Amino acid sequence: MSRRAVRKANPGALRREGGPIAHRPSIVAAAALLAGLALSPAAQAQQGTVFRCPGPPVLYTDQLSAQEAKDKGCRTIEGAPITIVQGVRPRPVAASAPASGAVARSGEGRVDPAEQRARDSDARRILSDELRREEARLAEMVREFNNGEPERRGDERNYARYQERVAQMRAAIQRKEADLAAIRRELAKLPLPPP
Repeated sequence: MSRRAVRKANPGALRREGGPIAHRPSIVAAAALLAGLALSPAAQAQQGTVFRCPGPPVLYTDQLSAQEAKDKGCRTIEGAPITIVQGVRPRPVAASAPASGAVARSGEGRVDPAEQRARDSDARRILSDELRREEARLAEMVREFNNGEPERRGDERNYARYQERVAQMRAAIQRKEADLAAIRRELAKLPLPPP
C-alpha cells in the first residue's frame, strides 16, 4: 500500500517506518480534558472572559455562559480585568455622639476664660476692621452708581452696553450690602468686650 493510499484510508493515523500507528491514549485524554475545560462556563470566568452585552445600559459581565451570551448578542472581551468597587460604609452616628459628649464633660476640651476673652476680642477687632473697609467700599460704589445714572465711559457708545454696566453695578451693590449684613450678624454673636 502506498503512502497516499494509507492517508486516504485513515487520515488521522500517524505513519512511522512502514505502517500506521495508533494515537497514544494519554495525548488523546489530555486534549479532550483541555477542550472540555476551555468550554465550561466556570473555566471561562476563571480565565477572565468578560462579555459586553448591548442595550441602553451597556452591560459588562462574566456571569453568563457562552450560550447565554450568544443568545443575548453579547461579544467576548478577552483578558479584560474585572474590577469590583466597594462603597464606603457610613459610620454609626450613635457611637460618635457619646464620645464627643464624654470629652466635653471631662473638661479637657474647655479653654481658659482669659484665653477665650482674648480670642473673642481678636475676632471682634478683625470683624470691625473688615466692616469699616467694606462700608468704605460700599460708599464708593454708591457714589459711582450715582442713583442709577453713572457717567458713561468712552467705550460705551452703545446704550445697551451702558445699561448692562448699570445692572452689574446694581447687583454688586446688593451683594456688598448683604456682605455687610453678614458681618454685622457675626459681630452681634460675639460677646461684648469687658468695660
